[in-house]
Amino acid sequence: MIGRRAYLGGLAGVFTVCWLLLAVSPYARDTWLLENLLLVVGILALLASHRALPLSRISYTLIFVFLLLHSIGAHYTYSLVPWADWMEAIGLGALVPADASRNHFDRIVHFTYGLLLAYPIREVFLRVADLRGFWGYFFPLSVTLSTSVLYELAEWGAAEVFGGDLGIAFVGVQGDVWDAQKDMALAGVGALIAMAVTASLNYGLQRDFAREWVDSLRVKSAAPLGEDELARLWRQRRAGHRRR
Repeated sequence: MIGRRAYLGGLAGVFTVCWLLLAVSPYARDTWLLENLLLVVGILALLASHRALPLSRISYTLIFVFLLLHSIGAHYTYSLVPWADWMEAIGLGALVPADASRNHFDRIVHFTYGLLLAYPIREVFLRVADLRGFWGYFFPLSVTLSTSVLYELAEWGAAEVFGGDLGIAFVGVQGDVWDAQKDMALAGVGALIAMAVTASLNYGLQRDFAREWVDSLRVKSAAPLGEDELARLWRQRRAGHRRR
């Protein structure tokens, strides 16, 4: 088996070469710059957390595939990616939607956002927040949906700020008034599939799978919070002041 460092170095090298090639003469340089802002932030976050929280090779591979798809979309602008021609060339033209009025590459990438990144998100939750059972599958789905919402809001904000053709190209609505809702739904479906596959594998391999799920849904504290917890904290604070 290839060593971890060599494997990750290979992924980084392949992505760097592909990104540099795709950075040459993109269809619209201003749109390309906007599309790559989040990519740069994501890569910096991966580099910053690598020592404290190195992810599995599976997670890094899934992230690599997603970033590569995004880089392709940024090069052409999502609405102009000739993905249908590529599908025809490899004999999969039957999978291309018949609706020729819209380029669906952005929908594919939104779907793969959930499909490919839900597992790395789950790995972070399990290792940092120590989530188990049901919550280890629910929170990756929840984060995928919430970050999809944030992205759509960011697109809206960018369109308002830049306006004109740049704003329209970045948002990529392509005449569909329900574009944002469909993008978020596809990301959620992708994450749901990823978590269903992960759960199925764990069900077959993990001996205490059912017990872990039951324990994760068990009430850990019977005492209500809210105003009762605020009152308890206030009493605790006052008692601490008296002791001083």
